Amino acid sequence: MAGEVHSEGGGLEFHPLDQFEVHRMFGEGPIHWYTITNVTMWMAIAVVCIVLLLVIGTRKRAVVPSRTQSVAETLYGFVYTMVEDVTGKDGIKYFPYIFTLFIFILFSNFLGLLPMAFTTTSHIAVTAILAFAVFFTVTILGFVKNGAAFLGLFWVSSAPLALRPILAVIEIISYFVRPVSHSIRLAGNLMAGHAVLKVFAGFAQVGLLVAPIAILGVVAIYALEVLVSAIQAYVFTILTCVYLKDALHPSH
Repeated sequence: MAGEVHSEGGGLEFHPLDQFEVHRMFGEGPIHWYTITNVTMWMAIAVVCIVLLLVIGTRKRAVVPSRTQSVAETLYGFVYTMVEDVTGKDGIKYFPYIFTLFIFILFSNFLGLLPMAFTTTSHIAVTAILAFAVFFTVTILGFVKNGAAFLGLFWVSSAPLALRPILAVIEIISYFVRPVSHSIRLAGNLMAGHAVLKVFAGFAQVGLLVAPIAILGVVAIYALEVLVSAIQAYVFTILTCVYLKDALHPSH
């Protein structure tokens, strides 16, 4: 998370977006789909951390839980309650998928706050895959569960008859915009926060007068980013639950 400051001709040059560059971890040359990059490495680290918490950390389950077991159970119960409250009993069977999304995004967000780390969820390529996976899953599920009745999601029967066709067009557009907003919200918030952090970190190296203010700014923004990392994981997950509820109960 450290910022880089370059002085050229007496001026200062900040490069807050350099931290989002994808590069090879080993060797040189073009990046292919099978190349190990900083993105894939930190995604793998996130998976390892999740396994350590949920599998290794809870292998000795006890009535009086350890700290690791308490954290795992708290996260599990939090998401389970969310799924049940939003989607109802019908949505509980899809809890493993939703919990996987939540825990992966949460760990990716938090790992990105470590010094010299890479925030995988700041890349639209990553968040778009997650968002489109949700979009196609709930759309297919909606037609499998309800057949043509799933189209009732776009027909607002409670509205006046003259307005229903107009509202149907609006509903269809908003439905297909879902994966875009779903992915950009997560990536945009994390990218913006990390860029601001790097700018303040750069100012901390300017001089004795500016440095204390910049350091206070870094501390404040870092604390805010910790909160944003948790909130964005929650927002992505609860929106997934809302979309799942629409697939299970499409009628307005």
